[in-house]
Amino acid sequence: MATIRHFADFALGSLRIVVRGNALYWLWVAGLLALIAVGACFYVGQLGSGLIATNMRDQVSWAFYIGNFTFLVGVAAAAVLLVIPAYVYNWKPIKEVVILGELLAIASIAMCGLFVTVDIGRPERFWHLIPGLGLLNVPNSLLAWDVIVLNGYLVLNFVIVTYLLFSLYRGRVPNKKVFLPLVLFSIPAAIAIHTVTAFLYNGLPARPFWNASILAPRFIASALCSGPAVLLILMQLLRRFTRFEIDDLAIWKVAELMAYAMAVNLFLLGAEVFKDVYSDTEHLVHMRYMFVGIGEHTAIVPWMWLSVGCSLVAFLLFLVPKTRAHPVTLNLGCVLIWLGVYLEKGMGLVIPGLTPDTLGEIYEYSPSPTEVWIAAGIFSVGFLLFTLMVKVATPIMLGEFRVGGASAGQTSATPGGVSLAH
Repeated sequence: MATIRHFADFALGSLRIVVRGNALYWLWVAGLLALIAVGACFYVGQLGSGLIATNMRDQVSWAFYIGNFTFLVGVAAAAVLLVIPAYVYNWKPIKEVVILGELLAIASIAMCGLFVTVDIGRPERFWHLIPGLGLLNVPNSLLAWDVIVLNGYLVLNFVIVTYLLFSLYRGRVPNKKVFLPLVLFSIPAAIAIHTVTAFLYNGLPARPFWNASILAPRFIASALCSGPAVLLILMQLLRRFTRFEIDDLAIWKVAELMAYAMAVNLFLLGAEVFKDVYSDTEHLVHMRYMFVGIGEHTAIVPWMWLSVGCSLVAFLLFLVPKTRAHPVTLNLGCVLIWLGVYLEKGMGLVIPGLTPDTLGEIYEYSPSPTEVWIAAGIFSVGFLLFTLMVKVATPIMLGEFRVGGASAGQTSATPGGVSLAH
């Protein structure tokens, strides 16, 4: 009964935290709510007229929505870059910020679900996927496996975060026998969500651009770059505006690991380009459309070279110890690596795979205003969810939000908050 009462107090206290804040906090929340409202209005219009409100057509039936979905699956897997050095190699500086990676995973999976929903012409038929009511079609359907691994990863991260934060709220050191197996299981789970998503593309024989055995490794390598870029900026913001102390070594180590992941990503991309260009088969047409265009159809070319340029510059910035340790070049690298992977996973993966189509027709796709505003609304939902979760998690980790208002000194703690290193 005491545990139930404490959990109820924990939930109510969390609610009180999120409804309090300074002017900057409320300005941020108000801006996100406004974008959510605009996106919702455009989505209502899309529901009324159908997917014709988008610029998707028969030739390009996966586009902006699915590109964002694919990118965010990678962001959700970012927590693994913190979990491995923290709990596999027992590197203490990163253990203090693993929770942030888990929170980012929850927000990212929530956005993934929303992007899939808006991409479906008849979302009310979702019930067909519910076991017992509909037919999930396991094990035959890769889409069904994607539903399972994504929702399973969401539940796993939610359980881990809730257990850790509730334990700290009660002034107790989390039981390693409970949370450590879950945290370690999140490593293969993070790999699985991006692998299955890659297999969705890889398993379509009519789309030769995606029929590459290295597609899944490319997905994972790029995922280990994009998500941590968000975490690096968040770590610095928390250190700047709260009492949360994050060791510079943790930030620099994550940036170093991102450099290695980006090196693998660029190498695999180069291997793909070599295979298509050197073999010079009819399948080269997709790579040609991507990087040089086909005739007058060059709409995507500048975006692809921008993606490669951003990734290369970010890789060099993070590879050199001096530049990854400097705040300006560190944050510039985070922005560049995020933009480079976003363009690669969106335009650079989905659109060239569908252009030209199986009949050789070229349809130059670009997102419609409806798609852009709906996407902005979905990203705002994710940012808002992440903001609220971090706002609750931060005072708990600092020892400011406890049962009975206990201070951090009553448990084992670092100067910046409760330690998870036990």
